[in-house]
Amino acid sequence: MLQVISASWALLFGILLLMVGNGVQGTLLGIRGGIEGFSTFEMSIVMSAYFLGFLGGSRLAPEMIRRVGHIRVFAALGSFVSAILILYPLFAHPVAWALGRVVMGFCLSGVYVTAESWLNNAVTNERRGQALSLYVIVQMAGVVAAQGLLLVGDPSGFVLFVIPSVLVSVSFAPILLAVQPTPAFETTQPMSLRKLWKASQLGCVGFFLLGGVFSALFGMASVYGSEAGLSVPEISGFIATIYLGGMIMQYPIGWMSDRMDRRQLILVLAAVGAVGAALAMYMAEDFATLLAAAFIIGGTANPLYALVLAYVNDHLEYEDMAAASGGLIFINGVGAISGPLVTGWMMGAVGPEGFFLFLTVLSATLAIYAAYRMTQSDAVPVDETGSYAPVLPTASPVAVGVAQEVFIEAAQEAEAEADAEQELAG
Repeated sequence: MLQVISASWALLFGILLLMVGNGVQGTLLGIRGGIEGFSTFEMSIVMSAYFLGFLGGSRLAPEMIRRVGHIRVFAALGSFVSAILILYPLFAHPVAWALGRVVMGFCLSGVYVTAESWLNNAVTNERRGQALSLYVIVQMAGVVAAQGLLLVGDPSGFVLFVIPSVLVSVSFAPILLAVQPTPAFETTQPMSLRKLWKASQLGCVGFFLLGGVFSALFGMASVYGSEAGLSVPEISGFIATIYLGGMIMQYPIGWMSDRMDRRQLILVLAAVGAVGAALAMYMAEDFATLLAAAFIIGGTANPLYALVLAYVNDHLEYEDMAAASGGLIFINGVGAISGPLVTGWMMGAVGPEGFFLFLTVLSATLAIYAAYRMTQSDAVPVDETGSYAPVLPTASPVAVGVAQEVFIEAAQEAEAEADAEQELAG
């Protein structure tokens, strides 16, 4: 682990600052939108716009990198991100914010693609799994730390928009100044959705539903807090607890996933997440209960993404995994775009509780569908499954590709060990 930190500390530190900046603006817009008098529906469009841009960026950024190179793409997109953060309070209108969020999502997706390419290139094959784990920890730690910055200024003022802009600008310095060779960049033609559906129906449904869950958590949690009358410190604590739960539970769940039928674990986690959301829906008046529910929701929703990815890999040949990742990211992106829109509609129909109603419905649907799939096919034997690799729903195709490589390498090592044992026995 120390070798990974030594080789890539500048990249990881830059990503940490970037995630702090992105985490601040994601929460701040939900609070500021309430102050500006934006309706819940208007805010749902604003929040959904980010994921529309992110999906577009994940598909177009690789081509941009091939044309002009990593450094130019990284610097150009980073400049746009920093500028948009400053412009939000100057143009406090839902249309302007929605357009800004589309550009923000597009640019950050491209930034992630570039940074993750460098990170992957900075470590050896043997350390790639450790690098991915550190990357996940840094990402989530950045979002958690961001919530504390909301307490240093007035959400109705200008300062809290300046802080993330500065952090994002500064985050590029360690990455661009690090002595790292420019990595080669290759893309794979995505697998057709029909072929992906035939390979893993649960994987396709899971990625779509989890896209909606994650986008609701990332985009609408602060809108819920504002609508529910929570104070700024309470909103910050609520959102920080969601990501803290995901960070703490990522590795215990990964450990379990390598030792049992992954469908059973998907079912249990989705069901627990649904219970946590339902608990918050009926008992949110008690803040301690709300925080407990937030921990449960975050602790199940975030690891489920990597778990479903590992489950899909169990049903693919090695040569198909890279192609499948593109289709899975697209399915997840479509779910993410629809998440804030449906959440906003539910909140408009039933009040702030609609936020948790949406999470309950999607989590329960995933649990029910996992149970159904268990009746339709046999489980993959545990000794034939690959290793769980931590990856977040914010991952670009590069990070998902790295997770696929970790999965393949672990599976090949296990096969080699099994062959060696058979030779010794013979």
